[in-house]
Amino acid sequence: MSAIPTPYLLYLGAATDFLGLKTARGLATFAPEKCVGEWRHDDCPYSVGLDRVTLDEGVVRGARTLVIGIANPGGRMDARVVADAVAAARAGLNVAAGLHQRLRGEPDLVAAAEAAGVQLFDVRDPPADLPVGNGRPRAGRRLLTVGTDCSVGKMYAALALTRAMQARGHAADFRATGQTGILVAGSGIAIDAVVADFIAGAVETLSPPREDGGWDLIEGQGSLFHPSFAGVSTGLLHGAQADALVLCHEVGRETLRGLSHSRVPGLAECLDANLRAARLTSPDVRAVGVCLNTASLDEAAARAACAAVEGELGLPVTDPYRFGAAPIVAEIERCFAA
Repeated sequence: MSAIPTPYLLYLGAATDFLGLKTARGLATFAPEKCVGEWRHDDCPYSVGLDRVTLDEGVVRGARTLVIGIANPGGRMDARVVADAVAAARAGLNVAAGLHQRLRGEPDLVAAAEAAGVQLFDVRDPPADLPVGNGRPRAGRRLLTVGTDCSVGKMYAALALTRAMQARGHAADFRATGQTGILVAGSGIAIDAVVADFIAGAVETLSPPREDGGWDLIEGQGSLFHPSFAGVSTGLLHGAQADALVLCHEVGRETLRGLSHSRVPGLAECLDANLRAARLTSPDVRAVGVCLNTASLDEAAARAACAAVEGELGLPVTDPYRFGAAPIVAEIERCFAA
């Protein structure tokens, strides 16, 4: 995915689901230097903190690719999104998306891109010829972020931990497993688009053996407790062969995303289940911390929430976006000292 031309114009369109803007939010947070602004309609109540621009203004600012910044349940584009993508192609922009619905499946968009000489990038396309997983021990250290639910901050946590480890002098690399992470990092595999038999093998491919004593920080997906996506989460746990797990949770979320009849699991219950599943390929895996998404709380309440979970689980707890990832990096250093 490193071939996707930058800078990006982030498309928010008419989105009314803030969680569904995770692609735009992730790029605005972790790769703002790659973005010229956000294009949203008047009926979109949200912003990702970039300058609001029109399509024409984005072109004038030098945008080369329109990134569809939404990730709605099911990954579909409605007619308005397709029409805006067609307009962007006609204006000379490449178009990139990580949705399950492929850009190349829209005839009008394909025709517009061909006429304008621009490209369509379906970020969710997995590489060909992936192997099945084998679970054999491999060199190097790996950390996987896992979650109580979808969209709780697993990518944010993995990126923040990667940067914090690098700042402390560790060899550390972020391994993207979703469309947003791939656009931020420039490479990766969209694990939820991989045929089920090859999920573990895809993760083994994404995070190969390393002999430099460094770490791969692997972005988690879904949740073992989410009926829709637990299969992807399980494959990630087995393929990652993680030495360390970090649990991610959004404070205040009571029901699973998209499933109002299912409650979010308790943190201790969720962490225990992930550790047990991970031991199939990594018998000595251990938990090294918890990352809380405290966006709904003021600072005092956020710090109190971190302290409460730390007391409950006996692990370092932080909101890595708000307070940094240093406590968890210190725990990693303590647990895995040479």
